Amino acid sequence: MALNSDNVRVAVTGAWYTGPLTAPAPTSASSALAAPTPGPGFDDLGYVGDDGITETRDRSTNQIRAWQNGALVREPVTESSIQYKGTLLETTKGTLETYYGVTVAADGSVKIDPSKTGGRKQHVIDIIDGEDLIRIYVPSGEITEVGDQVFASGEAIGYEITVTGYAVTVDGESYSAIKWYSALAE
Repeated sequence: MALNSDNVRVAVTGAWYTGPLTAPAPTSASSALAAPTPGPGFDDLGYVGDDGITETRDRSTNQIRAWQNGALVREPVTESSIQYKGTLLETTKGTLETYYGVTVAADGSVKIDPSKTGGRKQHVIDIIDGEDLIRIYVPSGEITEVGDQVFASGEAIGYEITVTGYAVTVDGESYSAIKWYSALAE
C-alpha cells in the first residue's frame, strides 16, 4: 500500500441544513438542495461553533457463550445508533426552531416546552476541504439533546444540538444516514 498525503482530509468548513421529510432528498455529494421556498426545502442553519460537528456511532452487543469451556461463540449487535452534535452560533428563526423544537411567533417570541423536539426532519451536513466534499444525509433525524446556554460577556450565544438518525428502509435496504465522498466518486 502506497502512502498518499493527497488522501488526508480536513474539515476546513461546511454547513448544516435541515428540512421537512417532504423535501426532495439529495442524491450525491454535490447535488443541489431544494430551497425552503417556494416549496419544501432545506434551511441553512448558519455558522457552527469552532468545535465543528461530531459524529458518534454507538453499538451494544450481547456475548453468547457455550456451555463447553465458556467459549465465546457469537456476539450479535443488539442496539445501535448514530448521532451528530454541534453548536449553532447564529440566532435566526431556523436555528431557534431547531433548538427549541417549536415555531417562532410573528412577534419573535418562543414558547419553551422542554419536551418539544420539533419532530423528525431531514438533516444534511456538508464538510468541505477545498474541492473535496463529504456530505452526510440523515433522512429521518430528531433533535434528541440540547446543550446548556451560557449568556456571558464576550461569548457568542450558542445553540448546541444533537440529532439522532432513525433507520429508514429504501429499496429493501435499511440505514440511518448516507455519506458521500466526492473524491471517491467514479
